[in-house]
Amino acid sequence: MSVNSSKNKKLKKRWEFPDTYVIVFGVMLLAVLATYLMPAGSFEREEIDGVTTIVPDTYETVESEPAGLMDVFLAIQTGMIESADIIFLVLFAGGMFEVINRSGAIQAGIYSAIDKMQGREFLLISSIIVLFAIGGAVGALGNSVIAFVVIGVMLAKALKLDAIVAVAITFNAAFIGFSAGFLNPYTVGVAHNIAELPPFSGMLFRLIAFVILTAVTIWFTWRYCKKILNDPTKSIMGVEASAEEFKNTEKFTIRHKWILAVTALALIFFIFAVIQFQWTTNHMAALFIIVAIIAGMIAQMNYNEITLTFLEGCKGLVYGSLIIGLARAVLIIMEDGMVLDTLVSVLSDPLSALPPVATAIGMFIMNSIFNFFVPSGSGQAAIMIPIQAPLSDMVGVTRQVAILAFQFGDGFSNSLFPTSGTLMASLAVAGVPWIKWAKWFLPLFIIWSVIAMILLVVATLINLGPF
Repeated sequence: MSVNSSKNKKLKKRWEFPDTYVIVFGVMLLAVLATYLMPAGSFEREEIDGVTTIVPDTYETVESEPAGLMDVFLAIQTGMIESADIIFLVLFAGGMFEVINRSGAIQAGIYSAIDKMQGREFLLISSIIVLFAIGGAVGALGNSVIAFVVIGVMLAKALKLDAIVAVAITFNAAFIGFSAGFLNPYTVGVAHNIAELPPFSGMLFRLIAFVILTAVTIWFTWRYCKKILNDPTKSIMGVEASAEEFKNTEKFTIRHKWILAVTALALIFFIFAVIQFQWTTNHMAALFIIVAIIAGMIAQMNYNEITLTFLEGCKGLVYGSLIIGLARAVLIIMEDGMVLDTLVSVLSDPLSALPPVATAIGMFIMNSIFNFFVPSGSGQAAIMIPIQAPLSDMVGVTRQVAILAFQFGDGFSNSLFPTSGTLMASLAVAGVPWIKWAKWFLPLFIIWSVIAMILLVVATLINLGPF
């Protein structure tokens, strides 16, 4: 080996793109730096119907509490604890899908669907995107979509597509539905409650937004799929990644159909239970255990085999699940350092001087930026809506428009920012580096943003209400 070749290899290794955990930890360090550079401040808060909200015009500076060295690492543990429900949801989802996968049901089912949809791949891809988008729009799929990325990976590989497509047709589809959220209790429901609007009012406009955004997402995703199908070298993941495929060695048996039917019925029931009984991610995690046991029994596994297979599946998603807690640590550092409210105040003050249309667009941009630090729909609603609602009253923008701006700002950036635990977990599960995802997604993010601004202008001009 030549000296130059050895140097090139060392240089390549030295400049290797940082791991997902390294990226998020770097964002944590920026949050720590903010506690030293930004003035500390706080809004007064009050509890309304169990939701803690900010009282507008009550911001005042307080004594600075910058984060210390130990605070950084304590925040990681606290982030893991506060995100425990989502972390265990991901782990248990991995366990359930491993049991189902070990039975051969998923692989046989995917190939059966592909055989029946031969030559109609567009219909298959678009149907999956619509299904996941609807799940996101009604609040049934949010953090829980991570569980379905595994199926997306299998389907993408079987179609000779890459892992980016797997994330696009599951996670990304769910979050464009989540962003439009015509019946989303976690964003629209909470925001309407805080802004004192009729629950889920303005649904027709959000439904129109949902159709437009979903259609654009299907077009953009299918455009990439066609490139890879025509020329595998067009894959952002590389030729090897797009060339991977499963070898179907099993027929789609009655037993497989029963396993998939039980799984589908359980997930449909969960969607119903979320709406009817306000089930949470904890209920879904419990449901995953139940489905794993039933699926294992149908597959004629004994109790030890079910247990060990379930744990093997959990182990495979440890990397993807723990990133959620690390992302949560960013928010904890800013809250404990008393700079989160300062950021809210800095972002909201300039909007009060803008005309109505510009204010609506400004609210969208402000929520997009703020979502980098608080990637939680209900959490951001509790922080931002108490500020945006009275602000909209002052500048002549309806509260409904303010909430629409919040939805788009909170939703779109969840598919881009590395502080989104759900995004980073989904990418980790699919094996997609964040930088490659960002390269693929950024043009779509820009398209979404342009559409959002147009919709906000229209909503402002027609005084979307009721108020």
